[in-house]
Amino acid sequence: MKLSEELIYRGFKAETTIKEPTDLDTRESKKFYWGADPSADSLTIGNLAALMMCACFVRHGYEPVLLVGGATGQIGDPKENGERDLKPLEEVEHNKECIREQVERVIKNAVTSDGLETASSSHSKITMVDNLDWFSKIGFLEFLREIGKNFSMTQLLDRQFVQNRIGDGGSGISYAEFSYTLIQGYDFLHLYQEHGVSLQLCGADQYGNCTSGIHLIKRLENADADVWSTPLIIDPVTGRKFGKSEGNAVWLASSDNGSGNYTSIFDFYQFWLNQPDESAQHLLKIYTLLAPEEIESILEKHREHPEERIAQKALARGATQVVHGAGNAEAIENLCGTLFNRETDFSEFSEDELTEFAAYLPVVAKGTAMVDILVNSGLAESKKKAREFISQGAVSVNGTKVTEEIAINQTAIIKKGKNKFVIVK
Repeated sequence: MKLSEELIYRGFKAETTIKEPTDLDTRESKKFYWGADPSADSLTIGNLAALMMCACFVRHGYEPVLLVGGATGQIGDPKENGERDLKPLEEVEHNKECIREQVERVIKNAVTSDGLETASSSHSKITMVDNLDWFSKIGFLEFLREIGKNFSMTQLLDRQFVQNRIGDGGSGISYAEFSYTLIQGYDFLHLYQEHGVSLQLCGADQYGNCTSGIHLIKRLENADADVWSTPLIIDPVTGRKFGKSEGNAVWLASSDNGSGNYTSIFDFYQFWLNQPDESAQHLLKIYTLLAPEEIESILEKHREHPEERIAQKALARGATQVVHGAGNAEAIENLCGTLFNRETDFSEFSEDELTEFAAYLPVVAKGTAMVDILVNSGLAESKKKAREFISQGAVSVNGTKVTEEIAINQTAIIKKGKNKFVIVK
């Protein structure tokens, strides 16, 4: 399957300046860039969709330049409905390092997995850049003369996000955020000049900002460049996009980097496992590395036996493998198989087995009251809510429901609801 065919099959096509997708198959320049601002210390599964698109290009012989926006992160990508709060520079620096590691890890996982046929060894040539490296060296007057002079106010005011902010009922926009599109455009120009990059990949919401780079490259280099965007992924339950601004974030970080923005590997796996049938069938193409023929085989088996949730299991395993590695994906799959097996007797687990489980589940010390166990592990948002869960019979200890507020003095597995667990040891 050619690159253009795979992009269409997996749903990685929204707005683009490329007239025919097949042009990507024979494109002379095989370098692209994709960027992320360090607005948090972890990316989300919304960002992951774009990274999976990037990996698709890499597997077909393209060389990636991956940008972490140390400069643009100090301003913030303009939102549709209001001004962003400026983050302290130390926080931006911390976020930047966390995201850099995630981006590099995900791309490597997504292009080196067994069974994938790659067009070249270009995945070993990942170039990581930070736009603060060049913006720290350019002066304000120089930027206005060399870059600002090439944009008309009419052109900038036509941007949709600007219209939303300054129109009737809009919240207004600062000069800093208004200038964001020029800064991002300069990134593309710089990477064209220094790295020979003539293609930018992005999410559909960034398409307008990305075309600023095309404009600059045409004006200052008399050369052509392109943008290829992928649709935003929409949560099928809420109808909102997958992302932190929507309050429904599933994070790529599996442990706390200091902000609380993380999703444990167990919960990450469970998120995909709990997708409805229609969503799982769609998301398989986006978030896994399974070849199209494998996906179609899985979907056929799923349609024959939907009660076995074959598509959900393949999705959960594949997405976890990309983000957290094959070893963790296998371990979580085995753990879930054990915990959700109706024949499992939780009281018979050995200390060694519970220690293995503890690598992926919350752990509290023996002698802790049940209410505190639920709150401290995040299974209840308050003591009042914890008491409600207990009284309603939603909590069990080693498979036996409890309806009283007791202390747990022995090694045990606490289960709340259908799929939340805590280890007491």
